[in-house]
Amino acid sequence: MTTKKPDVGIVMGSDSDWETIKSCATTLESFGVPYEARVISAHRTPDVACEYARTAQKRGLSVIIGAAGGAAHLAGVLAGHTTLPVLGLPIKGGALNGVDSLLATLQMPGGIPVATLTLGSAGPVNAALFAVEILALSRPSLRRKLVAHKKAMARKVEKGDARVQADLKKGS
Repeated sequence: MTTKKPDVGIVMGSDSDWETIKSCATTLESFGVPYEARVISAHRTPDVACEYARTAQKRGLSVIIGAAGGAAHLAGVLAGHTTLPVLGLPIKGGALNGVDSLLATLQMPGGIPVATLTLGSAGPVNAALFAVEILALSRPSLRRKLVAHKKAMARKVEKGDARVQADLKKGS
């Protein structure tokens, strides 16, 4: 985490979610986006969750990522108390292996939008990238970093294709 004023708030329902969420933080760091990370439960510390969301914009945040498993009400609670974009990150686990958290995060009532990311290891990375894309709407330097990131991903795929094609030629 940087010492600059955070742009993104990463909120998780339990400290056990941190192992999954770390790649979100690492991705934000790779783009130079300052963030804060907190453990706040929608159910066990509801007043803290509401206050966090109500004061987020005043504290300088531009995007909130709400990560939770099980009932996964955190992102919705945060979204209900702010006008900032909230990205919901369902966490795998429990009896339904995360399907319950996916559906709980996804099924928001009209008027309380939560952009829901995928379960698994891609979710935290995509949440961070989505936050960067939102910030890049008004920050050309971040937009340039995103373009470079996408070009690097394309080069990786091209190299992988070249390896497969070379292997196929060996086999013929």
